[in-house]
Amino acid sequence: MKNKTAAMKKVMFNLKAEPGAAVFVAGTFNNWDAAREQLLDLKGDGNYSCTMTLAPGDYEYKFKVDHSWLIDQNNPHFTQNNFGTLNSILEVR
Repeated sequence: MKNKTAAMKKVMFNLKAEPGAAVFVAGTFNNWDAAREQLLDLKGDGNYSCTMTLAPGDYEYKFKVDHSWLIDQNNPHFTQNNFGTLNSILEVR
């Protein structure tokens, strides 16, 4: 039997936003919980990031900056969602 954790992959999310913003990433990997995975601006220059460990698969996600939902402008892969807007797609292999 394979070790399930061996297949897990580290994924880094990055976003440029105003310094001092509340930045989170939510998606199918965390049941769209917009308060669970916070990106941090460690240098105070508006470059936010966080690292997550995910199982291989395809995930939809968005960033929540303060009260606005945004797709990942650095990711050319996206799909339309049920709300008529777009979600970014992350492929973990």
